[in-house]
Amino acid sequence: MKDQEERPLKVAKRKEQRIAEETERLAKEQVRKKAYLAREQVIEEAQKERKDKQAEKRASEEIEQLARDKARKEAYFAREIVNTEAQEARKLKAKKQLLE
Repeated sequence: MKDQEERPLKVAKRKEQRIAEETERLAKEQVRKKAYLAREQVIEEAQKERKDKQAEKRASEEIEQLARDKARKEAYFAREIVNTEAQEARKLKAKKQLLE
């Protein structure tokens, strides 16, 4: 008889314990999920920051490259002008020598 009286108490106690364990498990899972999401957000922000820095660096390098290309072209054309003028001067000198 005593066993029959204790049985419903044991069942109720086990049920309460299971409910408490489930509540604790859900709370721990929620904490883990929040921590995971926070880590993911930090990673995403770091990636975005790196991406922005790379884009900024790339833009800066492109501007520098354009300036170098422009300077190189200007130097090339300046040399061409000097060479052309020197060639014309040599031709004139050669003509003068022929006429003399």
